[in-house]
Amino acid sequence: MFSSYSFFKLFFTKSKWVSLLLTALFTALASELKVTPFNGEAFRFGLGSITFFLIILIHPPASLVRTGIFTGLFVICFRILGDIMVEPEQIFASIKHHLPAFLFYFLFGLGLSIIHIEKYKTFPLLLGSFAAGIEFIGNGAEHIMRSLFLNHANLGYQDWVLLFGVALLRSYFVVGIYSSITVSEQKKRMQEMLEVGSGLYSETLYLQKSLNHIEQITASSHELYRKLKKSNQAELSVQALLIAQEIHEVKKDSQRILSGLLKITIEKGNDDLFLSDVLGFVVSANEKYSEMLGKKINIHLKITTDFITHQQIQLLALLNNLTANGVEAIAEKGKIDIEIYEEVEFISFIIKDSGNGIPEKDLSIIFEPGYTTKFNDHGVAATGIGLSHVHEIVQTLHGQIKVESLTGEGTTFHIMLPIENIRKR
Repeated sequence: MFSSYSFFKLFFTKSKWVSLLLTALFTALASELKVTPFNGEAFRFGLGSITFFLIILIHPPASLVRTGIFTGLFVICFRILGDIMVEPEQIFASIKHHLPAFLFYFLFGLGLSIIHIEKYKTFPLLLGSFAAGIEFIGNGAEHIMRSLFLNHANLGYQDWVLLFGVALLRSYFVVGIYSSITVSEQKKRMQEMLEVGSGLYSETLYLQKSLNHIEQITASSHELYRKLKKSNQAELSVQALLIAQEIHEVKKDSQRILSGLLKITIEKGNDDLFLSDVLGFVVSANEKYSEMLGKKINIHLKITTDFITHQQIQLLALLNNLTANGVEAIAEKGKIDIEIYEEVEFISFIIKDSGNGIPEKDLSIIFEPGYTTKFNDHGVAATGIGLSHVHEIVQTLHGQIKVESLTGEGTTFHIMLPIENIRKR
């Protein structure tokens, strides 16, 4: 699903000429929404410059100067066309009246090109000040041109101050909008990366387990080879040796895959996050998951402690797995309560759902690989690796996990993790 920001970028990247035309069109339309603080129509403050600047920030054109020229020409043609539709005989007066507007967009595009705007996108205060200065110059030049063409009175000291104030306000308004959009997109990308990373991390746990089993089978096969050789069963001993060699090759391939997965999860987990950010991702992801399943589930989060964690991948895999299990356990509607609090040297995580619960006889085996209560439409069981993942992660972090459940009344998981193992020092 595309965000509005992604759709906007896709919409504007059809071709450079389509992008140029759309920039000019939106700017021209927005420029008609205007405020005229001075007498008459000599000078107009509208949304045109705001729209023009915002589009340039979101989708930088190939040439800022060309964009400024084209937009300026399009804006004056748009305004002239509007005038002659009302008074056709006033075409030359209209051209003379609107021509100075071209100077503003040309100078604005030229100014942004000279300062190399891309360098300042991550410095909003500098970007806003430069943009305000360029807009002030553009508006000032437009007014001077109007004074020469139309014999308008020069602006007084207060008018120039107002001109600068409006330029400052509009520029920082645009920079603020752009910054909020980019922060939102960055957060979304980070969430997606963490979700991928947590999934890969969970898989590495099982791959590591498989490697241990492969090691044991290799040792057993080699031991069988020695015994068969001692008992003069040459043919069988050769077969046992071949099996040991083949298993050893499988082990090497698995080690290479594990190495790659570990590298990816480390790279995706480089940015430390607050614990509250991780929980926010868990809640957001599972609200969407419940909607996808057509369920009405209220997920309530209560967190009384917060800190930067360097174990965001592990925590996301752990908490997301348990919360997703809660979503799946609820038939149509219900609630999931997530509570996090600090307790002496531990952080407690409590995930409680109002689902169908787990049979009492199964509570002792739920963390074993292969345990599941989920079956598809054909009666085929799910892989049952979720809770064993959870147990493995808790053990990796040297924590404890308890579960309480009553059939028909829901399930509560209580996890206790040492603070020093998940808090960044």
